[in-house]
Amino acid sequence: MPELALIGFVFFGLFSPGPNVILLTASGARFGFRATVPHIIGVALGVGIIAAVTGLGIGTLLKNAPALTLALKIAASLWILVMAYRLWHAKPAKVEGSDRPFTLIEAVLFQWVNPKVWAVALAATAYVADLSPLVQAQMLSVTFAGLNLGVCIFWTFAGHLLSKLLKNPTLWQAFMRIMAAGLVVFSALVFL
Repeated sequence: MPELALIGFVFFGLFSPGPNVILLTASGARFGFRATVPHIIGVALGVGIIAAVTGLGIGTLLKNAPALTLALKIAASLWILVMAYRLWHAKPAKVEGSDRPFTLIEAVLFQWVNPKVWAVALAATAYVADLSPLVQAQMLSVTFAGLNLGVCIFWTFAGHLLSKLLKNPTLWQAFMRIMAAGLVVFSALVFL
């Protein structure tokens, strides 16, 4: 039964709005579901990796290294603010240049500065604390990556469906700015 508690905790932790949910919903709306698939897979893999290293004890290292934790928070906040700026100015359709969804690698790397993923992963270790670090890492990694794949698919598809309702440029701009504002809020929550 502890596995069901872990699954429930991780599911609700990852399903609720956060940077990944906002970015995937916006990407689904902007670029479509198919174009966002590398982003989806990258998030699932990245979250699985973060969960694994948390199970191996990196969470303890972060708790005992305030300077490292502060550096991670600053990097996270700045990166999230850059993404918020891009969403604020996003056009309804793909345009020339670097305007594209995240690549698989970018999505994996983003997880290292995603404060919500770290918070959920650190809290989830309580559900597996009685297991060896290697078993913790395996259980957390599989649980996080598997559940998050479904979560990512759901939110990307929701964004894709929303794009059909957002044909009006004013509605489109309002949607993207709400997504950007959500990211700005998360950039501040990093420091709590």
